[in-house]
Amino acid sequence: MAAGPKLAGNRRIALAKSFEDGGQHYHQVRPGYPAESVDWLLPEGARDAADIGAGTGKFTGLLLDRGVKVTAVDPSTDMLAQLRLAHPRATAMEGTAEATGLPGAAFDVVSVAQAWHWCDPVPASTELARILQPGGVLGLVWNQLDTSVPWVHRLSRIMHAGDVYRPETRPPVGPEFGALESHVSRWVDPLTPADIISLAQSRSYFLRAGKATRDTVLTNLGWYLHDHLGHSPGMEIQLPYLTLTWRATKR
Repeated sequence: MAAGPKLAGNRRIALAKSFEDGGQHYHQVRPGYPAESVDWLLPEGARDAADIGAGTGKFTGLLLDRGVKVTAVDPSTDMLAQLRLAHPRATAMEGTAEATGLPGAAFDVVSVAQAWHWCDPVPASTELARILQPGGVLGLVWNQLDTSVPWVHRLSRIMHAGDVYRPETRPPVGPEFGALESHVSRWVDPLTPADIISLAQSRSYFLRAGKATRDTVLTNLGWYLHDHLGHSPGMEIQLPYLTLTWRATKR
């Protein structure tokens, strides 16, 4: 997903559907999140969290580790099956940010990690404000490749990893919430060339592409990682990431 204005509705829905299957592969290859992201996001004394667009539970696990009771919501049955395996302590249910199916004023914090760009921000803001307690916190989180590093910038172009935001960017939220605050975490994920290729295969662009496009992406990745950068199979590569976290309080 390219940075900038919200994806047009039909394209957003079509791309989001690419994640309906393949939950096991997604869980294996997608990065987690740094601990400081959830620590900065969680309000003091938080007890109940809703993780919306939870996928396979990458962010759900961090919330559980901090002793918070978590209800995880995602539209994909396949993704939720993986979440239940990884995090049996969480309550998992199907739903969307626009229609969670959750009770009103029931949560201290609502997180949306790597998913807000799939949502329609106006009705989603209204729904998430409804399930938050007065003064509750909405948290929006994105992992992205650190394209300020030249070799990573070129890698992102080959992978079609276009979901890159400037840290000062503010995602759209509805009037139910106050001003957004932001936090940036810098970290690295140790991966082999094969891991990076698998990561590319988990992206919506690749999943929706035809065979010719997929073959081109894989050929270019193999050339870049092995021939151009000189990485041997099995070699560990420190892949730099930024995690951008925003929080806003329900008015």
